[in-house]
Amino acid sequence: MGSSRLAAVRVLAVVAVAFGLVYIGWRWTGTVAWDAWWVAVPLVLAETYSLGETVLYALTMWNARRRAPAPPAPEGLSVDVFVTTYDEPVDLVLRTAIAARDMTYPHATWILDDGNRTELEVAASRVGVGYVTRGPEWEGRPRFAKAGNVNNALFRTSGDLVAILDADQVPEPRFLDRVLGYFEDEEVAFVQTPQHFWNVPPNDPLGTQAELFYGPIQQGKDGWGAAFFCGSNAVLRREALMALGLTRFSRDARGSMRAALRAGRSRLQDLLSQLAVREPAAMPVAEQALAAVRRAEGQFRRGDVLAEITAELRSAFAAALAPARTSRAPGAPAGSAPGRSTSAPVPQPLPEDVAGDLLRELDGVLELVDVARTDQALTINPLDTTTITEDMATAMHLHAMGWTSVYHHEVLVRGLAPEDVGTALSQRLRWATGSMQVFFRDNPLLVRGLSLAQRLMYLGTMTSYLSGFTALVYLAAPVLFLTAGVFPLHADPTLFFLHFLPFFVACQLLFQVSGRGSRGLWRGQQMSFALFPTWIAATLSGASAVFLGRHVAFSVTSKTKQATGTGFRHVLPQVVVTVVLLVASAVGVARMVASEASAPATFLTLGWVAVDLALLSAALRAARYTGPGAVVDPVPPSVALLAAQAVGDALDRPDGVAVGAAAGDDRAALLDPTPLSLDLTVRNVPRSSPWPRSSAHPTSP
Repeated sequence: MGSSRLAAVRVLAVVAVAFGLVYIGWRWTGTVAWDAWWVAVPLVLAETYSLGETVLYALTMWNARRRAPAPPAPEGLSVDVFVTTYDEPVDLVLRTAIAARDMTYPHATWILDDGNRTELEVAASRVGVGYVTRGPEWEGRPRFAKAGNVNNALFRTSGDLVAILDADQVPEPRFLDRVLGYFEDEEVAFVQTPQHFWNVPPNDPLGTQAELFYGPIQQGKDGWGAAFFCGSNAVLRREALMALGLTRFSRDARGSMRAALRAGRSRLQDLLSQLAVREPAAMPVAEQALAAVRRAEGQFRRGDVLAEITAELRSAFAAALAPARTSRAPGAPAGSAPGRSTSAPVPQPLPEDVAGDLLRELDGVLELVDVARTDQALTINPLDTTTITEDMATAMHLHAMGWTSVYHHEVLVRGLAPEDVGTALSQRLRWATGSMQVFFRDNPLLVRGLSLAQRLMYLGTMTSYLSGFTALVYLAAPVLFLTAGVFPLHADPTLFFLHFLPFFVACQLLFQVSGRGSRGLWRGQQMSFALFPTWIAATLSGASAVFLGRHVAFSVTSKTKQATGTGFRHVLPQVVVTVVLLVASAVGVARMVASEASAPATFLTLGWVAVDLALLSAALRAARYTGPGAVVDPVPPSVALLAAQAVGDALDRPDGVAVGAAAGDDRAALLDPTPLSLDLTVRNVPRSSPWPRSSAHPTSP
């Protein structure tokens, strides 16, 4: 964004916010129909929310950054390129992998196959790229979808930098050369480039191109030091990811230890109360154990090493349990232990049932305070695993640690967008649900380390999905007036327009000027409103995942068309609302003709309905979309042919799988004080291949 355009954006931002404050102040102080508060208050709250979103958008655009060209890529960087896949067609994955392999900067290319497919493993070896899948340590443990796939590969590779590409995202040969120069700044954690889709027609009926986000919005966030990592088409610094994983592990472990010691103390206090009635002779054991837990709490407050706290607690429990290990039968008289001399004072043996209860109780306390993640395959998870939008959460916590980021505004990778409305809605639901998970679990306003601007940049994206509820209000209010005469505001129509129109026009001008050059601005506004059922579902799903512990599945976006014909069943709520608005309009006109409703108020509301229908029409148009038709495939024919040949060879020779050399980087043992038994064997890392390849990859596997 040039300086003159940025100046215009700032002027419009001030004007829009000023008009918005005047309008909302007027609405709250003089126009709310308190006699119909049940619709009037939600409406004015929705308008206040809209003003808040306008303020956050204006703030984003205020500092939009147009970066100078990146410095030349320095020589000698060690780079791993990850092509992530789960169940995408093998030939599609290979097209991306071959294009990644042929990038001109020296690097190693790896296919990360979460589907563990033999044919893909064989094909990867044929085209000379590495193949990584999960080992047996993942069996029966949480997999964490794409985040788990990448985390698994991070412990099986060793490059200083990691480029991540989704299975359909085909990079240009110069991709690495164009972005690696930014990493000369040792504080840069990642560089994000735009996501661009080559199978989207010019009218973009599904609104997937997102040129406003991968343009002015990302540039604005970049200006505030909060450019987002978007999961693909990005390069990340391994050191930053590992530091984040270690920091998160330490934070989580300390939180778990604090809660565990508190719970252990409570359990032992309850046990003491029970033993006072049941078996007073056993109380000294419980008292010693309780004293040990209290000492451990003191050590924790002093900041002692968690492993040492656990070890000392285990030793103290073992000493306290010594009497319980020599037991007498229930009901037998207390006396000397079998085989002991009665002349020496010894601890009284405990009844077998009491001894067993003590052992189980103290073992339970020890299990609580054991911070080792025995329920997970990896002790350290560099990418965030608490949400299905691991990219946003990871970026936010990297920023909170003080790392910086870069948005490089140049299309260097081209991928496949959904080709039917059902798949597109599923993708948006996943994005929105994950964002709301982060909002409810790690609200940016509460995350330590973020600057105020960074907090607001993340907040603006997360709260945008709350617009589903405001859209519902904007749809319901005119229907209630037209059909039942319930009007949510008391104001002269002329006075209303004098307050509302300046705010509305200023917002539209800000949007158009800031997004100039970005296609689909109107379509973006339409889809933001028309997908209100998706945003509501995402908000409720994210909240239930955080507060009720409900599982949210990671839905992989299909790279092939999933339906034929129209997709109206996927937008049924929008169809129903459209019909309701049309019927309500007819009823409203009839009531006006019959003098049952004010003509000015009716015309005002009909204009409102017209705007709602114009916005909803995007969903109906998307439902009619049947595919892009003839488009130009960006993959060179030679790459496509090579991928097809490799697939054919793999299918013809499914048994020709060779196990390559083991990865020599014992990184897991270095990071984990109690290393897990990980299979660090990386398959298909051939040093030579019968397939043609670029000579510019001396460090490629």
